[in-house]
Amino acid sequence: MNKSYSPEQLKNVEESTVGHYEVNADSFWQGTKDHDVSQNYSALLSRFEPGASLDILDFGCGPGRDIAYFKSLGHRPVGLDGSETFCEMARQYTGCEILCQSFLQLDLPTAAFDAVFANASLFHVPRQALPDVLSKLHTCLHPGGILFSSNPRGNSEEWSGSRYGNYLEFDEASANLKAARFTLLTHYYRPDGLPRNQQPWLAIVCKAL
Repeated sequence: MNKSYSPEQLKNVEESTVGHYEVNADSFWQGTKDHDVSQNYSALLSRFEPGASLDILDFGCGPGRDIAYFKSLGHRPVGLDGSETFCEMARQYTGCEILCQSFLQLDLPTAAFDAVFANASLFHVPRQALPDVLSKLHTCLHPGGILFSSNPRGNSEEWSGSRYGNYLEFDEASANLKAARFTLLTHYYRPDGLPRNQQPWLAIVCKAL
């Protein structure tokens, strides 16, 4: 059964999760800066013409690893994160525009981006709030824009220490995306090349209708 949170409880869920990253910002950076996510980069960028210069929103940008990669290819990435410490780290690391916003109170421009890269971030959105967040991400994309998401999969809402996680399998994740007016293009499981029961990550590529 899905949990039902009051507005105050939703706020507390987000503040607790963001607080975890605030306290552990440096160790998170050291632990993730060299992760190989080239498969995810390719899954997003392959949907565009080679050499295209794209406006990309990195949703849940953390300290800026993926922003730096997109910038190095000549794209125009903008980061967004709820952690003020991550946002400042990303600004210092990339020199790009970084929006410090609550995932639950997004204020995004309309039709401003060609793509949204949401790598390991949407699963921190409580299940009842996910439709609204996906709708706002849809609105910020150009018609036909691409949303890439990668999240740990499962069938539960639960806590890992002070971090909240919303774990969805493909059927429910895709239903949420379709309800937010995205059409699914492809999906895959990570790490690549392992049996399904050893692939805890689900990646989905979809297009805004």
